[in-house]
Amino acid sequence: MIPSALEALIEALRCLPGVGPKSAQRMAYHLLQRDRNGALHLARALEKATTTIHHCSKCNNFSEQEVCALCASPKRDAGTLCVVEMPADLLMMEQTQCYRGMYYVLMGRLSPLDGIGAKELHLDRLIRRVQEHPCEVILATNFTVEGDATAHYLATLLQSAGVKVSRIARGLPVGGELEQVDSGTLAQAMLERREILI
Repeated sequence: MIPSALEALIEALRCLPGVGPKSAQRMAYHLLQRDRNGALHLARALEKATTTIHHCSKCNNFSEQEVCALCASPKRDAGTLCVVEMPADLLMMEQTQCYRGMYYVLMGRLSPLDGIGAKELHLDRLIRRVQEHPCEVILATNFTVEGDATAHYLATLLQSAGVKVSRIARGLPVGGELEQVDSGTLAQAMLERREILI
């Protein structure tokens, strides 16, 4: 017979993506049997994060303040707004060190099969932000069916509001070899080729 507190822990761990009943059970047993200090540290960190982290009022990213450090920075270019799906996408964009503008994080993508529509993504906040601070919007959603549908929907919505909209290009990875690239990526790279200016 499993103690009720252990059952509750196993069930709680199942909320994590990709964690099924067996994985949750293994994690719970590991934490209780081999790493109780780690379990307590995890519990404290989760409690602190859930009580102190909210959404930035400007970019919708996670923040402990009303306005996050990126949005508050005077060094950022307010003339461009890059729309990404998730906070991890924002971090990847920042790691490139080639973009110095502002961001808006959707916290998802349009996915009717999962019940995620424009209302769930709070696109009204994005529209309001662009209307208050006119800028070029760069759509940097993922190149998936849902990401493409989201980009198309946003482009239509924003262009009808008179906003200049662009989409990041897709193409070949740096250091990649043609023979190892899928045909869709190669075809897109051909379509989006640019003239070499010397």
